[in-house]
Amino acid sequence: MTTATELFRRARDFLLEHREDYTTAYAGFSWPRPGRFNWALDWFDAIAVGNDRTALHIVEEDGAETRLSFAELAERSNRVANHLRARGVGAEDRILVMLGNQAELWETALAAMKLRAVVIPATPLLGPADLTDRVERGRVRHVVVRTEDAPKFADVPGAYTRIAVGGAPVPGWEPYEDAYAESAEFVPDGPTLADDPLMLYFTSGTTARPKLVEHTHTSYPVGHLATMYWIGLRPGDVHLNISSPGWAKHAWSNLFAPWNAEATVFVFNYTRFDAARLMAEMDRAGVTTFCAPPTVWRMLIQADLTQLRTPPREVVAAGEPLNPEVIEQVRRAWGVTIRDGFGQTETAVQVSNSPGQQLKTGSMGRPSPGFRVELLDPVSGAPGATEGEIALDLSERPVGLMAGYHGDPDRTAEAMAGGYYRTGDIAARDEDGYLTYIGRADDVFKASDYKISPFELESALLEHEAVAEAAVVPAPDELRLAVPKAYVVLAEGWEPGPDTAKVIFEHSREVLAPYKRIRRLEFGTLPKTVSGKIRRIELREATAAGCADEYREEDFR
Repeated sequence: MTTATELFRRARDFLLEHREDYTTAYAGFSWPRPGRFNWALDWFDAIAVGNDRTALHIVEEDGAETRLSFAELAERSNRVANHLRARGVGAEDRILVMLGNQAELWETALAAMKLRAVVIPATPLLGPADLTDRVERGRVRHVVVRTEDAPKFADVPGAYTRIAVGGAPVPGWEPYEDAYAESAEFVPDGPTLADDPLMLYFTSGTTARPKLVEHTHTSYPVGHLATMYWIGLRPGDVHLNISSPGWAKHAWSNLFAPWNAEATVFVFNYTRFDAARLMAEMDRAGVTTFCAPPTVWRMLIQADLTQLRTPPREVVAAGEPLNPEVIEQVRRAWGVTIRDGFGQTETAVQVSNSPGQQLKTGSMGRPSPGFRVELLDPVSGAPGATEGEIALDLSERPVGLMAGYHGDPDRTAEAMAGGYYRTGDIAARDEDGYLTYIGRADDVFKASDYKISPFELESALLEHEAVAEAAVVPAPDELRLAVPKAYVVLAEGWEPGPDTAKVIFEHSREVLAPYKRIRRLEFGTLPKTVSGKIRRIELREATAAGCADEYREEDFR
């Protein structure tokens, strides 16, 4: 009888074997669908037996380091699981985990899986109001947090076990460190069904109240075989993913994808971004694969990229589409091409540029192995459109798709209507099957009856040396109903004012068609979620309300 571990390894090895042969990988890959599966027990512990290779390598800003092997992490997570079980944590209990990039985060994640508990990841940036919402809606029974964050829970109601990590003892909180005195042997108290709940993610809320996304013991652990394939991870790689704990991308590329490949997770903990120091640590650690959000890539290209003596073999970006100008600057400096990918908290990577494939400027690639991607016509909702909403065909439901929106059957039914999971994102498909991102359905707007993709205009603005970041939203206009307005963060050395505004308007006229040109401009910072995504809804609201500090193109003619 084939075990769950063998099924998983067989699928994993197929993708590794065809890591640069997209056609074969896409045609031949099939998801492993075991009836019972516990990734921590059936995969991580299996590869950890006698394995002294580094699984986790953390470097602090002051130079302190933590290195843990696969075998050490398996043992430590056993001790933590036994400790949590003794504190009353059982199957399907909700644990809110609010930790930084520290070893205890990975230990707790593995331990919770072994106990069949449900993890609610939370960033330490959250305050009492957000935590109250998560505890209430998530029906949290246990919390594991950094000692310095324990005071945030003083006014968070609920009868939950309180465990504090690090620092001096906190009254009313149990010290996490007691776990290391527990037995190193762990015996599960029952089987884990493949569709048992594993994680509940509060989305970053770019447009509305955060949704509660439910993932199972297969949808993320197994689903991120696709993410492993996109990144191009191999056994023995050292993978650096810049992402904040508490958000889905952290689980994507700091937990499941690298350990699916038996690679090392490397983390550099910094409080303030320093491109030169980051590149020095990447060289020292021997980083071979690197993933960062567009915000980090845009900050990196402001520095001297040639300081990195040994560039990674594979570099990718996710979170928001990456602008072509950034890709070109990295290619010139490092000799490697950033490969874009598209996914959501609700899924693994759905569309990507995988290693070794032809890249098309501006395209986010082709559907990932295991995902049948359709574009739904915006009017009829029928599949097969050349431009439309990105959707997943549920007749061959991908393993890497959420179970649904927890506690919200109506929203789940709406998202899964008509036999397709609808992403809410718009793309165009070319004759070769490559998909180009246009924008969120609620971000795309019309100006003079022409459809405007904010991403296209933002990419054009970023080609100018004055622009470090940009976001485009519609501004009300009596004649055209709406015109494009840009909110711009300036690069170092540029000052906000009419002279800079004139230069940017001139650039807009040179590179954009008349109906796409930026007509209004405002300098400042961009509102973002704690996961780094631009909150365009706030910019749209501010624009609708009007602003005296904006510049208008007609003033510079």
